[in-house]
Amino acid sequence: MPIELVNESSHSVDEQRIIAAAAAAMRQMNVHSDADLSIAIVDDESMADLHERWMDLSGPTDVMSFPMDELRPGASASELVTGMLGDVVIAPGFAREQARAASRDPEVELDLLAVHGVLHLLGFDHEEPEEHAEMFALQDQILAGLAGSL
Repeated sequence: MPIELVNESSHSVDEQRIIAAAAAAMRQMNVHSDADLSIAIVDDESMADLHERWMDLSGPTDVMSFPMDELRPGASASELVTGMLGDVVIAPGFAREQARAASRDPEVELDLLAVHGVLHLLGFDHEEPEEHAEMFALQDQILAGLAGSL
């Protein structure tokens, strides 16, 4: 899985760990191994700009996803499609504050956001209660699988 991560922020992050979390989500969701993913690590100001431009919401957020080829999870090897999955943008400063407020490990929070972003790229959402339950169950399952490997 070609995953490119670019850290454009002033924050130090474990790039390989974030890539591993995203790759685990892609594998578990049966995304073709040749599908491309881009991850950008940005500061809060850049995230706030994106959040306002694309969501019409002020202030930064933790993660945003920008799908490209609208790939979806494959149920079997014959259904796997290659292409550009899209871009996940993570704001580690915002994420670390969020983790601190929730008494979570900041590195685990970044894992969660990488997985969350990939799920959004695959068409999952959490606007409705049923969607929320499905997406967060998948997210928890993927993160549980990561717990021993990172």
